[in-house]
Amino acid sequence: MRILLVGDIVGKPGRNAVKQFLPGLKSEYSIDYVIGNADNASGGFGLTKDNADELRVAGIDGFTLGNHVWDQKEAPKMIEEDPQMARPENFPEGSPGRGYFYLDGVAGLMCVLHLQGRTYMEPIDCPFIVGERIIKDIRENTNVILVDFHAEATSEKQALGRYLDGQVSAVIGTHTHVVTADEQIFPGGTGFQTDAGMTGPHESVIGVKTEGPIKKMVHHMKCRFEVATDDVRFNGTLIEVDNISGKCLSIERISRSLDQ
Repeated sequence: MRILLVGDIVGKPGRNAVKQFLPGLKSEYSIDYVIGNADNASGGFGLTKDNADELRVAGIDGFTLGNHVWDQKEAPKMIEEDPQMARPENFPEGSPGRGYFYLDGVAGLMCVLHLQGRTYMEPIDCPFIVGERIIKDIRENTNVILVDFHAEATSEKQALGRYLDGQVSAVIGTHTHVVTADEQIFPGGTGFQTDAGMTGPHESVIGVKTEGPIKKMVHHMKCRFEVATDDVRFNGTLIEVDNISGKCLSIERISRSLDQ
């Protein structure tokens, strides 16, 4: 089974990159399932239903979100009604939606589990304990489990990957918008990469026009962040998984540039 996780999709430029590259990549790599992290897909803040529909037409099968999940007012209703959309599983009890979903097709059954980190982020439930607990239930249905870990600290991402080694097919980080070159398979058979990177404008500060972040950091002033437009790139991580054992057989970074 071949599964692609598209790194954080940022705004319209990111959505355009998905539409430009994903159909060809699915054919070139014989990809079975595509998951998109869409935490910044609508104007840089969250995801709307219209944009989710747009990305589905382009070939994305399911979505993970993250710390911006509630930034769009329609999000709670949308995530409750959409069976292939996940907010982090370790959000407080009673939060709308769910933290994992299944995809089933010719290639077989797989599960996408979404967790969020706590280091330098909001204090929520422990992703290690919550993740391990829910994985036991998921493995009663399938051993093919992809974890999107939406976290800030590289150490926390690597620690979770090691903690879940042998229990899931892969732990791939999102949220920092910077692709890392540490894709590997751990001894227990779990694929890992600290961050899948950003699908969006790279002539920016993690996807937004540079003026806003610089003003905020230099003068400590509130300012509006606007999605940038230049040097648009597609970034994602492709894993190949044994359908029975769930072990990762290969992991590969994929990067494409609209300028090329």
